Amino acid sequence: MSGKPRLTYLNGRGRMEPVRWLLAAAGVEFEEIFLETREQYEKLIKDGVLMFQQVPLVEIDGMKMVQTRAILSYIAGKYNLYGKDLKERALIDMYVEGITDLMQMILVFPFSPPEAKEKNIDSIKERATNRYFPVFEKVLKQHGQDFLVGNKFSWADVQLIEAILAVEEKIPAVLSGFPQLQVTLLLSMPKLRSQRAILK
Repeated sequence: MSGKPRLTYLNGRGRMEPVRWLLAAAGVEFEEIFLETREQYEKLIKDGVLMFQQVPLVEIDGMKMVQTRAILSYIAGKYNLYGKDLKERALIDMYVEGITDLMQMILVFPFSPPEAKEKNIDSIKERATNRYFPVFEKVLKQHGQDFLVGNKFSWADVQLIEAILAVEEKIPAVLSGFPQLQVTLLLSMPKLRSQRAILK
């Protein structure tokens, strides 16, 4: 195995996507293994690789890591995307947890029955525009920086950008009432897009 982190998951976004985004933000190249058969998955369990018998699995620094939150925390800390002190880390954790709540709705959306999709889109829009995006719009305005925490790009910013883009895929004009979030997206996307293109 090379020194690159190795990601094992299904061939889709799911719970691995925030890991891909965070590694891309850190400028870290990675390898991917896509599970295409039940036998591949069962072999990982049989070999004792999946601690809780579920993916995502990230092999990094000699560890076989599972559980998305633990993986993301490690990557953020390793690549200096987790704040400069305990207070900043607490803020990053708080914002990430809020974003994760919104992303959970998006994660399950493809599995909703056809007759429920329109209602679920409405629910995502309502939550995004009334509960989550207003919070981050206010934080950015009050903070007076282009970043959610401190004066540099962090895990929280990466997760927020991923969430915005995921919601925009379903509701294109969702940011129309959030000028600060539009600015944040505009400033952050060139770097992230170029990194994702390089690392793909």
